Amino acid sequence: MELEVTPYTLNFTFTAKTSRGSMTERKVWFLYLKSGGKTGIGEVAPIARLSPENMDLIDAKLEELRRKLNEKTRPATVTECYDMAEELVGMDFPSIRFGLEMALLDLAGGGKKLLFENMFSQGKKLIPINGLVWMDTKEEMMRQVDEKLNAGFKCIKLKIGALDFEDELEVLKYVRSKSSEVVLRLDANGAFSTNEVFSKLKKLAEFNIHSIEQPIAPRQEVAMRLLTDKSPIAIALDEELIGVADKRRLLESLRPQYIVLKPTLLGGFRQTAEWISTAETLGIAWWITSYLESNIGLNAIAQFVGNYDVTLPQGLGTGMLYENNVESGLRIVGGELRLH
Repeated sequence: MELEVTPYTLNFTFTAKTSRGSMTERKVWFLYLKSGGKTGIGEVAPIARLSPENMDLIDAKLEELRRKLNEKTRPATVTECYDMAEELVGMDFPSIRFGLEMALLDLAGGGKKLLFENMFSQGKKLIPINGLVWMDTKEEMMRQVDEKLNAGFKCIKLKIGALDFEDELEVLKYVRSKSSEVVLRLDANGAFSTNEVFSKLKKLAEFNIHSIEQPIAPRQEVAMRLLTDKSPIAIALDEELIGVADKRRLLESLRPQYIVLKPTLLGGFRQTAEWISTAETLGIAWWITSYLESNIGLNAIAQFVGNYDVTLPQGLGTGMLYENNVESGLRIVGGELRLH
């Protein structure tokens, strides 16, 4: 196999704000894996300051991977793709492992960007998704809420933790003035301190919130266990899962109501599937969220979700974030994702 690596800068159509900073652009690497006249495409998409790996080492690791792949023969099955990614990358660079998995799966399928055979990838099933409202001024967030409701989304997710808390409550009040039925999810990205989290959750709960992702920073096991047990809002773990080897121990210890899975951060599809299997045996629900990949990564993640009979809205509505995104067959129709 021959690997070609192409860096690419994605330009946001707006300033994307989170509780950890703002972005106007982000860099990704496209992997073109060639063998026997076919080309599989993958995407490596870490985010500086948010991803666990050292961004300065990505290029060197990809060059090392390119040399190793020259010695390998093309895999034929999904399992062989996962095994090869695990062997060549390990877990120190989860985004590279995921990008290689993606390229290997595409190559094994003939280079048609059809990584998994299921009803979604065949265009016969839609995936429910949430509409994402980004942090901004109070007025701009209200405008985004109107946009999502008018587009037919039945579930809206709001990123919180960076604005004045009273302004965020005003936004939630506005949502409920517009709709008492829409499902509301919140994502704090670990913004609340342990001293203030319960008082804030109590106020947020007045707006009939479905769940809140990572209200406090990860690796505070005692505090998080208290939250999952006593919080007036269901807790969804997100960053808490990154870099965790013993999945069962973590979930048995913290007992969250939900987990949120990002293949780029977790090290790919095999790791994500293991989280799903472990969570389901413990009665913990889950959904999968993109990590702001281009449409190359989003397409792969959506097809993977298509392997499961999901009813909870997934976080896959990010295809319109960039002014220079890659063309794809993904379309959002009334709060659901379809692959044409």
